[in-house]
Amino acid sequence: MQPSGRPAGRDPHNRRPTVIAVAVALVVVVAALAVVFVLDPGSGDARSRPPLSAAADLSGRTYTVGGKDISEEQSILCEITAAALREARATVTSRCDIGGTEATRQALLDGEIDVYWEYTGTAWEVFLRQSQKILDAGRLHDLVRQRDLQENDVVWTDRADVDDTYAFATAGGALPGVGTLSEMAAHVRSGAPGDVCVEREYATRPDGLVNLQRAYGFTVPRDRLRVLDGGDIYQATARGDCLFGEVYSTDGRIPGLGLRVLTDDKTFHTIYNPAPTIRRTTFDHAPDVAKVLDPIAGALDQATMVALNRQVSGQGRDPRDVAAAWLADEGFVPAAR
Repeated sequence: MQPSGRPAGRDPHNRRPTVIAVAVALVVVVAALAVVFVLDPGSGDARSRPPLSAAADLSGRTYTVGGKDISEEQSILCEITAAALREARATVTSRCDIGGTEATRQALLDGEIDVYWEYTGTAWEVFLRQSQKILDAGRLHDLVRQRDLQENDVVWTDRADVDDTYAFATAGGALPGVGTLSEMAAHVRSGAPGDVCVEREYATRPDGLVNLQRAYGFTVPRDRLRVLDGGDIYQATARGDCLFGEVYSTDGRIPGLGLRVLTDDKTFHTIYNPAPTIRRTTFDHAPDVAKVLDPIAGALDQATMVALNRQVSGQGRDPRDVAAAWLADEGFVPAAR
């Protein structure tokens, strides 16, 4: 029997077992964290990674870095690349707003620029004119890398694990019964009101609107098709001016404006992983450039790219500042003091 006034099972005069138990638990936790850090250094401070200045010495090399003017993502990737190459002691000129896909690709082929980020799906369907759908991201990158080198002397380095595919979105509260592109197609076929908005490039690309309509069996009437600048589609869709708006899946305005992306249930749009593309002659003069670019691609993922894009499109930050901050946060360049 326990003495009166003392809770059963407790001895206030004997705390030693409790202290020992807590100490043992702390040792176990610290040891576990040490093991995790050893097995996965990325789980610790990102600045523990080697800086790009130690990855390669590109002293004496000169690069013109290009970028499309169609999205915040292209601007950010261009600025990241320019800053990374400067960190590796290269001389760099930035041209981050050349134009659309065709203009930027041609600038690479003509030697006006040396490197820019292109998308695997774009190269496969637009440049290499392939119609076979490749749904494995790694295989698609390998095929594009091989074919583009053989046919066009363009080198592809590592891809980022980011799928910036085309998509269609509606305002968050609009058309709750429409959740797929098949249902969007049925809505358009029914003659119900509402405009479909796309950017000019998507309206003419082989992986764009023309073949999307064939795949899903619908045609947007001319008086209901609006061709807008890509950046204007997001706000117009949120306001309801566009019932369906063509968007990029990694654009930060999608969550920022509460847009709802429709499922591509027939998988019409392919995988669009971004990767640096480099003129072969430029690459062959300094193959170590891949040692600068590959770690960057490896550090980018879908959530990271959406967050970076949102800083530009949603918060109005300059892409160069966003790029510089990310490189420092990741330990690729020294943090600003």
